[in-house]
Amino acid sequence: MSSKENAAVNQLLALLEARYALRVLWALRDGHAQTFRLLQDSVGNITPNTLNTRIKELREAGIVNHGSEGYSLTLSGQDLLKRLSDLQAFAVKWQVNQVKKAAPAVPAAPALGPNPAPR
Repeated sequence: MSSKENAAVNQLLALLEARYALRVLWALRDGHAQTFRLLQDSVGNITPNTLNTRIKELREAGIVNHGSEGYSLTLSGQDLLKRLSDLQAFAVKWQVNQVKKAAPAVPAAPALGPNPAPR
């Protein structure tokens, strides 16, 4: 990867790793515009101040826009989420593996066979 490409990836990751940024994008993934209040409820546990900051950053990055019906993804934002669409399938598989790792090992039951005759 060239240094220019590397810088672009680093810049995008810095934007997306900001607290709640991915949750805001995920809340808008269905394509329906959301008002500020609805978006806040969709994201969950986000303060109005933090949501305002994330929206501002995502708008400046050209990923989210604000129209008469509320906030929605731009074409660029939709493209980004398409590229991240495998995240949900991966997350489900990952979670199943995490649960399997956390489950205590169950000892194998002894083989059941005929009981020896009493002497």
